[in-house]
Amino acid sequence: MATKCGDCGPGYPTPQEAMKGPREEIVYLPCIYRNTGTEAPDYLATVDVDPKSPQYSQVIHRLPMPHLKDELHHSGWNTCSSCFGDSTKSRNKLVLPSFISSRIYVVDVGTEPRAPKLHKVIEAKDIHEKCGLGTPHTSHCLPTGEVMISTLGDPKGNGKGGFVLLDGETFEVKGTWERPGGSAPMGYDFWYQPRHNVMISTEWAAPNVLRDGFNPADVEAGLYGKHLHVWDWQRHEIVQTLLMPDGHIPLEIRFLHDPAASQGFVGCALSSTIQRFYKNEGGTWSVEKVIEVPPKKVKGWMLPEMPGLITDILLSLDDRFLYFNNWLHGDMRQYDISDPKRPRLVGQIFLGGSIVKGGPVQVLEDQELKSQPEPLVVKGKRVPGGPQMIQLSLDGKRIYVTTSLYSDWDKQFYPDLIREGSVMLQIDVDTVKGGLKLNPNFLVDFGKEPLGPALAHEIRYPGGDCTSDIWL
Repeated sequence: MATKCGDCGPGYPTPQEAMKGPREEIVYLPCIYRNTGTEAPDYLATVDVDPKSPQYSQVIHRLPMPHLKDELHHSGWNTCSSCFGDSTKSRNKLVLPSFISSRIYVVDVGTEPRAPKLHKVIEAKDIHEKCGLGTPHTSHCLPTGEVMISTLGDPKGNGKGGFVLLDGETFEVKGTWERPGGSAPMGYDFWYQPRHNVMISTEWAAPNVLRDGFNPADVEAGLYGKHLHVWDWQRHEIVQTLLMPDGHIPLEIRFLHDPAASQGFVGCALSSTIQRFYKNEGGTWSVEKVIEVPPKKVKGWMLPEMPGLITDILLSLDDRFLYFNNWLHGDMRQYDISDPKRPRLVGQIFLGGSIVKGGPVQVLEDQELKSQPEPLVVKGKRVPGGPQMIQLSLDGKRIYVTTSLYSDWDKQFYPDLIREGSVMLQIDVDTVKGGLKLNPNFLVDFGKEPLGPALAHEIRYPGGDCTSDIWL
């Protein structure tokens, strides 16, 4: 591996070195107009997050996509720290899969980082014909220089958890990563750990099931995911499938950042549990529930019990803290995972949610709170929705959070998000004792966008971040 910076490739040699990286000055995040009533394409927003800048907490650039109703969602890089030893590689393209249209946009963020440009459009037909896949989701760069993108379905919207491979230079579709016929029944997120010859993927549901909103009957019918799929990294095939205890709808998955670690965590949305997965002495893998957020008995909601709905999780680069959001209850939590088997709650903050005082929902029974939380008001703006996507600064001291999940589910659970647009907030983190505190000077109100309220989603830093980079 190269040690002199002049010979280095993208990212950082280790997670510890990444923590010493420069403070973030801008961030990129997709903004969605599908389902909002505004007939305009989704776009990539660039936001200034430098407190010394006169444009602090403002959108400074918007790059509209060439088509309508794509539903931009997550994003990834053309290359990252997994290619640190390759000086020919440069992190200069952002990959934007479209959840609904199945297009993949490649954006040039290297030429002018504060004003990205569209580099290439990969049409859905290319992915359908070469891979037999659709509904792309998570994008990770590979040590081979390729880009790999997980999918939820086939071209017709049936469940199919496969992986599209792109050439990291030309962005041509090369085919599937998995062996022919070897896809999982459902897909969503994934993370790989080459030192243990493993990749693990998660399950949401078939696109046709979740596309138009959430129906509880679909859970009873077994149409939502409950499994983790363990893949042999070298052979590209499933070697084990884990049924999770109390693990309905496993979404975001994170290995510990230490590349030698043989464990990590997955957030299960509907059951509101955090599961730890780990490697056994014999080489097989197991999973156990380590955190459970109890539901609240309520009146004035679609069901008599409201789950927290854990929708995003992340780990600090030093593998000391786990963070997650309860999108429905409205709180963000920080856990000390020094002992991964026994996470310890050290920070919690309410950032909106469905159970705030004065709202339509009345809490009848609550195992955690004595009273319903107050609505959140930042810079005079009452925050609609609840905390959803999160990104942590490299040094672990700042969390950025947005409030939109997916436009069809936003419309169902938080109609005010559709009317008012989402927001981006910033939370200060106590990295010594633990603790979360709102930064009252930071608010990006996507309700005031020039073309109308927009739904902002996943956050990326130009130099890489806690959820995009994998080390070898």
